[in-house]
Amino acid sequence: MRKLVWHNSFKRALKKYTRHDDETKGIIFNTLEELAKNPFHPGLRTHKLSGKLKGLWACWVEYDCRIIFRFESDSEIGEEMIVLIDLGTHDEVY
Repeated sequence: MRKLVWHNSFKRALKKYTRHDDETKGIIFNTLEELAKNPFHPGLRTHKLSGKLKGLWACWVEYDCRIIFRFESDSEIGEEMIVLIDLGTHDEVY
């Protein structure tokens, strides 16, 4: 299982995106749990990004909700981390 690191931009986006929708918040947290267990699970549709987002990855939460993240490794403890960068609709995050 990989460690999830929440960037401040992700925290703000999560708060904005789920302000009045606890059901969506639950779906996002389930997706984050699966992402930590297996970032390449077929249901996540994880894919590399290109262009101005080169070096980042995206996964699918639901029809029009994406999580943008990057892989990093912590050499001190030898653990792979997933740094959560952004969350939002397709048009907001790309």
